Amino acid sequence: MLNTKKVLIITYYWPPGGGAGVQRWLKFAKYLPQFGWTPVIYTPQNGEMPVIDASLDKDILTGTEVIKTKIWEPYSLYKKFIGVGKDEKINTGFLTEKTKPGMAEQISVWLRGNLFIPDARCFWVKPSVKYLSEYIKKNKIHAIISTGPPHSMHLIALELSQKFKLSWIADFRDPWTNIDYYRDLKLTSWADKKHHALEKKVVTNATRVVVVGNQMKMEFEQAFGRKVDLITNGFDEDDVTKQLTPPINKFTIAHVGTLVRSRNPVALWKALAHLTKSDHEFGNILEIRLTGKVDIEVRNSIIAYELEKYVTYIDYLPHNKVISEQQNASVLLLILNNTPNAKGILTGKMFEYLAAKRPILCVGPTDGDAAKIISETQSGQTFNFDDEKTINHHLQELFNQFQTGNLNINSSGVEKYSRKALTGELVTILEEISKPKDFVCIYKIKD
Repeated sequence: MLNTKKVLIITYYWPPGGGAGVQRWLKFAKYLPQFGWTPVIYTPQNGEMPVIDASLDKDILTGTEVIKTKIWEPYSLYKKFIGVGKDEKINTGFLTEKTKPGMAEQISVWLRGNLFIPDARCFWVKPSVKYLSEYIKKNKIHAIISTGPPHSMHLIALELSQKFKLSWIADFRDPWTNIDYYRDLKLTSWADKKHHALEKKVVTNATRVVVVGNQMKMEFEQAFGRKVDLITNGFDEDDVTKQLTPPINKFTIAHVGTLVRSRNPVALWKALAHLTKSDHEFGNILEIRLTGKVDIEVRNSIIAYELEKYVTYIDYLPHNKVISEQQNASVLLLILNNTPNAKGILTGKMFEYLAAKRPILCVGPTDGDAAKIISETQSGQTFNFDDEKTINHHLQELFNQFQTGNLNINSSGVEKYSRKALTGELVTILEEISKPKDFVCIYKIKD
């Protein structure tokens, strides 16, 4: 298929960086050429990446144009201020692995929220606009896409869109002012107004706005009075080529991804503690596998409920091994943030959980976006944050099924969440916004 149209994708996260922030646009870029669109990636040359994942390189199509420029971020100053080494990685979402945040870290949070607006990548906006302006003058670009967070990416696209009259899609993988840690930024009233003003400017000026969840869609439409498109995250069928059979000698409960303080499932730990004490066989073969960063508060809860001997901590796995980890689990844990915006949280890994075809035990709002998809696809069950009794009962049922060799699910409708199908939805929007503008010719008729 001839690729006749180019779309400039402005993203902070790109390989060799790993983690959840990379997946969405890496996969879109992989499948766009099959729909007649050529992606041009613009990303930092030296961004602060929490993890590196070389396994993702395989998803970058040969010949994909990736433009990189240097970025200055205040992280070197931040690391000096809080007393960590210059090579130490910065965790996202206020995760603390060792101790509770000290005074220096609390001050740095205030500086982050009030001085670096919308985020620490704000210093990349002007040089990026300058660089990309020259690029666009020399290369035919049919549309621009920016994805955030970090939301500074949207500010780059905003200026370019207005300067060159280019159609622009603003993609929100997470909310801006309604993100779960927004209130933790210790914002002054001035900074809060600035964040809201920039958010409004982006959302109201973008040609189209895309979000990843239905709750977020409704919130944006209500707040800004405009149509918002929904394209969820998904799974790549190429990553799940062979269905594995989980081991039969261990009842493995696995969680993949970061466990911050707001994702501490205390009711689950209580239920597991009760079962390990009341059911000797359950305790003998239970294994809890936590892949990813785990906050000190979560670790302390695990210790408090005497579960540490059952837990295996895995700091990070390349994405290809993450897929195997999911498929090898007896049960997959999906823990949502216990925050006011919990109904709208749709983690990217949930869709890979669907593809793994292992029972999902979700802790979060039973009327939220995640719960609806899990129920719709018959992929598991969701329990409220404090529902220890029902979680306990469900775990016992799952364990009984495991013992009899009947721990299986018959999910359905998962295919629509494949990355290729979702790219088709994106292309529909791209085609709509890149159509030639209508024009009217006025002829002067001679008398």
